[in-house]
Order: sequence, then C-alpha cells, then structure tokens
Amino acid sequence: MPNPRGPESAGVSPVLAVVFATIGFFALAIFGLGAVSVLTDSVIIATPGLGQWPGIGGMAAAVLAFAVLLWSVVRRPGPSFFSALVIAVATALVHLAAVWIAVASVAGSALLATAVAGDLVRGGASAVLLLAAAIGAWAGIALRRTRARHPRWPWERDEDAE
Repeated sequence: MPNPRGPESAGVSPVLAVVFATIGFFALAIFGLGAVSVLTDSVIIATPGLGQWPGIGGMAAAVLAFAVLLWSVVRRPGPSFFSALVIAVATALVHLAAVWIAVASVAGSALLATAVAGDLVRGGASAVLLLAAAIGAWAGIALRRTRARHPRWPWERDEDAE
C-alpha cells in the first residue's frame, strides 16, 4: 500500500551527513579540550620536549577514524543509533593509540608514551573526545535517518495527489 502522504524523503546524503558530523565532532573536540585545559589550568600534553606533533597526530587520526567509521555506518539504509557508541569508543581509542605512537617515536620511550596516554585518560581529554564523538556520530546518523522534507504551503501541493 503506497504512502498516502507521498514518497518518503531519503534523508541527507551519506557524504553530506559524514561531512557535517565530522566538522561538528572536530569543533566539539577542540572546544572541549580547550575547556578542559582552562578549567584544570594545565596543558593537555604537559610533557616537555614533545612539541605539538603528538597532539596534532592524535587529533588527525581521531578525525579520520571518526569519518571512516561514520561513513561505514551511514552508507547503509537505516543506520542504527547504537553505532554512535561504537564509533565514539573506537575514535577515543584511535586517538590514544596515535598519541602513544607519536610520543614513542618522538621521545623514543614506550614508558613515557604510556604515561602520556594515561594522563590523557586521567585528565579528562579522552572523555571529552569520547563525548564529542558520540554527539557527532549521533548527529550524523540522525541526519541520515531523518525523512524530513522542505515545508510546503497548502497551495504548493500537487493537485493530482489530493
């Protein structure tokens, strides 16, 4: 039986949903990490001599992982909102792994890399990334699942449909 209200919208395209959600995730993550830094009056990665590359590499890996994982979910019809939790956890873990690898390669010490990764978890940075990824993934899935159409005035309706 056909839908009496007309054909349903397909929602936002998968590419557009991933782009919007990834931008939103990145913005929320940067804001959240800045807020944690201000509230705790400390630097996110406070180990001297490492430079900014471990943080940049970790964030780049997290954004890439977020986008790839979200793409794998929203390209299918009817993506599940449960996937947002999986994407969030995986994104946070990829961030930790990338920072660990970057610190180990810059400092040459696995022990120091483990300490820095532990500080990210204890200091709240990993929780911020987890929450930002969960919100971003949920938004991307919601964009894809939404069946909304542009609003139309009564006189814009097709006469044949009534």
